[in-house]
Parts: sequence; structure tokens; C-alpha cells
Amino acid sequence: MKPVAPMRSCCPVACSLDLIGDRWTLLVVRDLFLGRSLFKDFEASPEGIATNILSNRLSRLVESGLVEKVPSKESRGRFSYRLTPRGQTLGPVLEAIADWGLREIEGTEKRLQPEG
Repeated sequence: MKPVAPMRSCCPVACSLDLIGDRWTLLVVRDLFLGRSLFKDFEASPEGIATNILSNRLSRLVESGLVEKVPSKESRGRFSYRLTPRGQTLGPVLEAIADWGLREIEGTEKRLQPEG
């Protein structure tokens, strides 16, 4: 799949960071893995993402094929979001980052569990 923006180099690390390396994108992906799907669910995350940034990140994730936007089953007239198979491949990346943080950053703890 082609990148959303023009590539600044062919380095896979740089290209990956261009897509998912900002301060908020992987937190939105984390929330999707935790079972959150509605805009209000993402807004309620403990990190306090602003609504304009959240809208932008969800749009970029949809545009890149990592997330799909579908009519909500819970809220008529609204949309929900879910990871595509391509987006689900980020699971091991998130796990590796979480494991590193638990091991290397004092005071971190695994508190968020999938909803369900």
C-alpha cells in the first residue's frame, strides 16, 4: 500500500514513523485493540487527546488503510471505528513498546485491559 504522504526516504523506520510515529496515533490504535470504537470512547482515554487531533488521527488511520469507519451499531447516525487486518498487524509492535516501557521506564504499569 502506498503511503498517505510523500515518502521523505526509503528507510522503513522513517516511513513507519511518518505513518504511526506521532504522539497520538499509536494511542488511538491501542484503544482500538482495547475494544474502543466510538469517538467518545477515544476522547475518554486517560491521555486527554483534543477532539481536533483525534479527528485528524482517525482520518489519517482510515486513509492509510489501518482503520475502517463503519456505521455504529450502538449509536444511530454515528460511526464507529475498527482495525482492518492491516491495522491488526500493529499488535506485536504495541506489545513490544509496552514491554519495553514496563521494563525500562520506572513507574509504568500494565493497567489497561481489553473491554469485553
